[in-house]
Amino acid sequence: MARALAAAEEAAARGEVPVGAVVLGPDGDVLAVQGNEVECASDASAHAELLAMRTAASRLGSPRLADCTVVVTLEPCPMCAAAMVHFRVGRVIFGAYDPKGGGVDHGPRVFERPGCLHRPEVIGGVRERESAALLRGFFKGLRQGRPG
Repeated sequence: MARALAAAEEAAARGEVPVGAVVLGPDGDVLAVQGNEVECASDASAHAELLAMRTAASRLGSPRLADCTVVVTLEPCPMCAAAMVHFRVGRVIFGAYDPKGGGVDHGPRVFERPGCLHRPEVIGGVRERESAALLRGFFKGLRQGRPG
């Protein structure tokens, strides 16, 4: 989670919502580290975990991340949770819960849907306070007219 938090801080410094993600391979090696790139790429789908999963799959030469772990600082949104299903991610570890936009423990609870093709192991709330504080600080700065 430390690497994901560092990627989130780097994203905030670029003016992005501070979310960071890391994909760990089956042996625990880091396959990818990404922060949000929505604003700089002008791409609403450029969420940290989606970018990290794409990079990891490319490095592995496979569209499946079955024995991999995605570590992300914020509960994945429905889009990212659905992508995790299609990537067949083995485990998802996230920091802050997202009651408004989450798709795992909140909202549509993608992995609990009857038609869900794959259900990864989920561990939420890891370093939750740090992850939430980073997000709160970022949005407080925006409200006060400070970028990131």
